[in-house]
Amino acid sequence: MTTATLEIRDMSCGACVGRVERAIAPLPGVEMAAANLAQRTLRVSFAAPADLPTIASALDRAGYPPARAVTRLAVEGMHCASCVGRIETALRAVPAVVAATVNLADATARVEHLAGAATPAVLAAAVAKAGYAARPLTDTAPAADHLAAETRAAGRRAALAAALALPVVVLEMGGHVFPAFHHWQHALLGQTGAWALQAALAAVLLAWPGREFYVRGARSLARRAPDMNALVMLGTAAAFAYSLVATFAPEVLPPASRAVYYEAAAVIVALVLLGRWLEARAKGHAGAAIRRLVALAPATAMRLGPAGPEEVPAAGLQPGDRVLVRPGARVPADGIVEEGDSWVDESMLTGEPLPVAKAPGAAVTGGTVNGAGALTVRLTRTGEATTLSRIVALVEGAQGAKLPVQAMVDRITLWFVPAVLVVAAVTVAAWLALGPSLAHALVAGVSVLIIACPCAMGLATPVSIMVGLGRAAERGILVRRGEALQRLASVTTVAFDKTGTLTEGRPRLVALDAVPGQDADALLALAAGVEARSEHPIARAVVEAAADRGLGLPAVEGFAARPGRGVTARAGGRRVALGTARLMAEEGADPAGLAAAAAARAGAGETVLYLAVDGQAAALLAVADSPRPGAAAAVAGLHALGLSTAMITGDGTATARAVADRLGIDSVQAEVLPEGKLEAVRRLAAGGPVAFVGDGINDAPALAAADVGIAIGTGTDVAIEAGDVVLVAGDPRAVAEAVALARAILANIRQNLFWAFAYNVALIPLAAGALYPAAGMMLSPVFAAGAMAASSVIVVGNALRLRRAGGRTAAGGLP
Repeated sequence: MTTATLEIRDMSCGACVGRVERAIAPLPGVEMAAANLAQRTLRVSFAAPADLPTIASALDRAGYPPARAVTRLAVEGMHCASCVGRIETALRAVPAVVAATVNLADATARVEHLAGAATPAVLAAAVAKAGYAARPLTDTAPAADHLAAETRAAGRRAALAAALALPVVVLEMGGHVFPAFHHWQHALLGQTGAWALQAALAAVLLAWPGREFYVRGARSLARRAPDMNALVMLGTAAAFAYSLVATFAPEVLPPASRAVYYEAAAVIVALVLLGRWLEARAKGHAGAAIRRLVALAPATAMRLGPAGPEEVPAAGLQPGDRVLVRPGARVPADGIVEEGDSWVDESMLTGEPLPVAKAPGAAVTGGTVNGAGALTVRLTRTGEATTLSRIVALVEGAQGAKLPVQAMVDRITLWFVPAVLVVAAVTVAAWLALGPSLAHALVAGVSVLIIACPCAMGLATPVSIMVGLGRAAERGILVRRGEALQRLASVTTVAFDKTGTLTEGRPRLVALDAVPGQDADALLALAAGVEARSEHPIARAVVEAAADRGLGLPAVEGFAARPGRGVTARAGGRRVALGTARLMAEEGADPAGLAAAAAARAGAGETVLYLAVDGQAAALLAVADSPRPGAAAAVAGLHALGLSTAMITGDGTATARAVADRLGIDSVQAEVLPEGKLEAVRRLAAGGPVAFVGDGINDAPALAAADVGIAIGTGTDVAIEAGDVVLVAGDPRAVAEAVALARAILANIRQNLFWAFAYNVALIPLAAGALYPAAGMMLSPVFAAGAMAASSVIVVGNALRLRRAGGRTAAGGLP
C-alpha cells in the first residue's frame, strides 16, 4: 500500500472536495481518498494496479489537476550518453515523476513531478540508486559552481595521472629513444626490476586518480548496464593483469608473448582523464552565456527608507520598495521610474546597442545599466518574478530540452556499450584463433574497448543547444522550447502581423475629410467620444487628435465593438458608426462619395475609417502607422535566407498592399478578422512550415497555429510566455537572425553527430586489427586512448564556435 499527498490548488468550496474524491475513488486499487479544502491537498492510499500517473490523469479529467513542480539536480559521474539514458530511466521510475530530462552538457537533470508527492531528496536517491551522485539545485549559481568544482577536480586527477604515467613511459620507452638509457636501466634494475617498478607506479595510478573508472565501471557491470567507465576499466585491467603475469609468472606465457603493457594502462587513464578535464573546461565555456545573464543582477541595492538610502542585499527587496539607482549602477529589479531622467543601457537583455531614455512613468528592468542620471524607482517585480530571472529560467529550460533528432541518438547509445563489449570479445577470440600471438589479441581487444566513444554521441546535440541558445539569449532572442529550434530551422515562409509588428503600433490621425456641409471638428468630437471606449490603437489615435485640438467629448451610451469592422454607439444623442466599408454596409450608410479619397489614402498606405452619423456617411478618417525602423531590412534579410514572406492584417486590401510593396513583402492577406488569422496561417502552412510573427498580445491563436510562433516585443516589455520564440527587442530584423541562428545550431548538431558516428564506425574496425593484413601493424591502445579523449573535445570545441554566431547586418541577416 502506498500513500501520497497531492496539492490540488483549484479546490475552492465543499463541492470541489466531493468532486475530487469522487474522481479517483472508483479507480481500481484506490483504497482511500481524503481531500482537505483548508490545505488544498488530497491524501490518497492505493495499491496496484493504481499508480500516481493514473490518479493524476483522473484528476485532470475532473478539472482539478494536481499541482506540478520542477526540481533541478546537479548530477556527478556522467560521462557518456549511456549515463544519460540510465539516469532518465531511474527518475521516470519514481511514481510521482511526470517527465525527466538529463543534460550531459551541463551535468544537470530537470524533473517535472507532482508537487507534494516527490521531494528533491527522493529524486536524488533515485539517481544514487542508479550509481550516480546528485544534489538539488535551488538556483542557477550552484549549477555553475558544481561545474567549476568538477573542472578543478578533473584537472587535479589529470595532473596526478600524468605525473605517475610519465616515469612508466620513460622506463618502458626511454631505451628505444636513447640506447644508453636502456643499458643503464638494465644494469641498475634488470628487466624484472624495471617491470616491477612500472607495475608499482601503474598500480598507484589505477588505484588513485583512475579509481573512478573502476568504482563506477564495476557498479555499471553489476547493474548489467555497462557504460564508458566499464570500457576503460576492462581495457586497462586487461592490460595491467596481462603485464603482471608477464612480470611475475612469465612461464605461463609463450616466449613470443612475454611483453608488458603497463605504459598502455597508465597512459590510457592519463589521456582519458586529460580528455575529461578539457571537456569539463569546454562545457564551462558552453554555459558562459547563462552565467553572464545571472551576473547582471547586482548583489546589493540602495533602498530608500525613512532615514534615507541604505545599502541592502538585492535578494531581500520586495515589490513596493523604493530604490535609488545611481549613475552607472545596475537596476536591482523591475520597476517604474518615479523621479529622475536618464538613459538606460538594455543591450545585455535586448541586444540593442543604443540606450533607452527613461523618465517618470517609464518601466525599467533589473540587470540593466543606468546612465548619467540618478533614478528613483518603485519596484514592481523582485526575485524570481523579474524579467531577468524569467529569462534565465526560460533559457535553462530550453537548453535542457531534447530535439526530435536526439531520440534516435538515445536509442543507439543505449545499446552502444554492450555492442562494443561484444565486438571486443569477438576480436579477442578471432585473434586467438587466427593471429600470431596472445599479445596481438590483447592489443586488439584493449584498443577496441578504449577507442569506442559514447561520450561524443551523447554530447553532440546538448552542447550545441546549450551554446547556441545561450548566444541567442545574448542577442535578445529567447527560445522557449527546444523542439521549436528544429522547426524554426526548417520554415519556408515567415508571416507577419502588421500593426505593432511591422509598424510602430502607434498610429496617428493624418486626415479627416468631411462631406460638404459637415463640421470637421464636430465630427471628430463624435468619433473621439465613441473611440474613447475602445482600447484599439487606432481608437487612441482618434482620441489623441481630438485632445490635441482641445475638443470636448460628448456623452456616449450603447457602445458596441464589432470585431474586424469597427465600433458603434450613441454619442450626443446621435447614432454614430466608425469603421470599415463593411460596417457602413451593415449600418445602411453609403460611402460612395468618399470612395475616391479613400482609394488615394489607402494607396499611400494609410488606414481608412468611415464615419456615419444617423445612418449617413459623414466623413473619412485616415490613420497612418509608420513602419518600424528595420522592417524593410528584416524582410530583405529573410529573402536572403531563401524564405518567402507574407503579411496578415485586418486592414483594407489597398492599404495592406501599399505597406507590403514598401517593405518588399511577397504576399498579403488583408481584411482578415482576428479569428480569421488562424485560418490564414493554416492556408500558408499548406505550402510548407510557417513561422508567424506577432506582438504576443492579440495574436495568440495565430502564434499557436503556426509551426513556430515568434512574439516580438518592445524593449524589455514583452510577454515571455507569448510564443515559441520571443524577440525581446522590437527590431524585426531579429527574425532573420533567429532563423539563421537556428540553422547554424542545427548544422552544428549535424556536424557533431556525423563526427561522433563516423569516428566510431571508422576507428573501431581499425582498433580490431583491420590494418594488420595490409600493413602488418596493430593500432596501439595508447593511440586509441588519445583518439577517444580527443573525440569529445572536438565535439565540444565545434559547438563553441556558435558563441560567435549572430549579429545583424544592414540587410537584417547574419554577417
